[in-house]
Amino acid sequence: MFEVFFGGARGGGKTDGMLGDWINHADRYARDANAIMIRRTRAELVDTVERSKVLFSPLGWKYNETEKMWRASNGARLRFAYLERDADAMQYTGHSYTRVYVEEIGNFPNPAPLLKLMATLRSGAGVPVGLRATGNPGGVGHHWVKQRYVDPAPNGGKIIVDEVTGLKRIFIPSKVDNNVYIDIEAYKQRLRATGSAELVKAWLDGDWSVTLGAFFDCWEASRHVIEPFDVPKDWMRFRAMDWGSAVPFCVLWFAVVQDDFTVQNRVLPRGCLVCYREFYGMVPGQPNVGVKFHAANVGRAIQQKEKEEDIAYGVLDPSAFREDGGPSIAERIAEGSLQGLQAENGKEPKGVYFRHADNTRVASKGAIGGWDHMRARLVGDEEGRPMLVFFSTCVDSIRTIPFLQHDPDRPEDLMTDSEDHPADTVRYACASRPYVPHIEPPKQEKLTGYVPLRGMDVEPGDWKTY
Repeated sequence: MFEVFFGGARGGGKTDGMLGDWINHADRYARDANAIMIRRTRAELVDTVERSKVLFSPLGWKYNETEKMWRASNGARLRFAYLERDADAMQYTGHSYTRVYVEEIGNFPNPAPLLKLMATLRSGAGVPVGLRATGNPGGVGHHWVKQRYVDPAPNGGKIIVDEVTGLKRIFIPSKVDNNVYIDIEAYKQRLRATGSAELVKAWLDGDWSVTLGAFFDCWEASRHVIEPFDVPKDWMRFRAMDWGSAVPFCVLWFAVVQDDFTVQNRVLPRGCLVCYREFYGMVPGQPNVGVKFHAANVGRAIQQKEKEEDIAYGVLDPSAFREDGGPSIAERIAEGSLQGLQAENGKEPKGVYFRHADNTRVASKGAIGGWDHMRARLVGDEEGRPMLVFFSTCVDSIRTIPFLQHDPDRPEDLMTDSEDHPADTVRYACASRPYVPHIEPPKQEKLTGYVPLRGMDVEPGDWKTY
């Protein structure tokens, strides 16, 4: 098996499982076995190294503190390293490993550095190579880990064949009850005392459906996702876009509900935004990896998708309007949308044009931040009805938005290293049509005359005038 992901509940013995796998691999392939074990930060790495000393030292293996490497008596080698920046993966270009171990894979915002490390898996001696990873629900990389390993087989134990490479991977659920070396009931009690029910559900049950620590903690699939329906022709439609090449671009189309609209036993209130189409430029099976389409080709594809529609306007990431010695991305999209088109019935063909999107992320100097606009719509009106919904066919928006995390250095913003392209696109759309909930002020009861002060012992002369 090329990839094995051992993930789920805390306390399931995941680290010991990784180190145990290496003992077996080293014993079988001796000096032809060469591995690297990765953590996101140096601090995380310390605990893993200390645990390895407990397991490896009795075997007579030697640890080199400078090289952070174990050498088995038969010549097998295991190196420890950490990747605080995605670019750090480039320093291993040219290395050859028979095993790559990744501890807490969900701490990586995207799979890009790990995909680079996969390229080091090769053996001239014919040793079967592979990646082994562990992780818990939650964390900045929750959405891509869930999509890659859990969604295809939620209960685990099923071989997943990669559509692009043909390589096989499998998800093995981690359960606290599987760890016979701890006091299971005592550990469960400690986990239950850690905080919210959602946190306990993630850590104790290994539930990957939770949105632990999510930036948009107001997201509820039952409220914000709706099955597709025929959008009335008189509803205004517009598009929003976030440009990307090495990372995915995202185009979303929205319709504005004209009057309260009943569909599927629910009411979409007037002014609600319905995201009814999604165009996401991601390499299949590789979250947050862009397809690197030329802007002109993207423009042509957009034009084809909305050929029969009347699109009122489009808003685009302001960076796409920069001119660096040539036409901007926005200009190239517009030019590409007109390629090969000719006037019909005396009418010029419709091009794909955008205006600058409001890129204000958080509130400052009296300006409302884009995330506040988006959150207000997700929370909804005074009756609890959302003012922003998504067709269930907008799979990448639904996959990523609920699991985005707060930036630890700026909690009012989200972590930009994650797959935030659909969220940015929605932010542009919401900022183009600001929504302010109308809340009726509490009615003041008019009082006249003289009444005593409530809750006080008063003398006959102590009165308050209203």
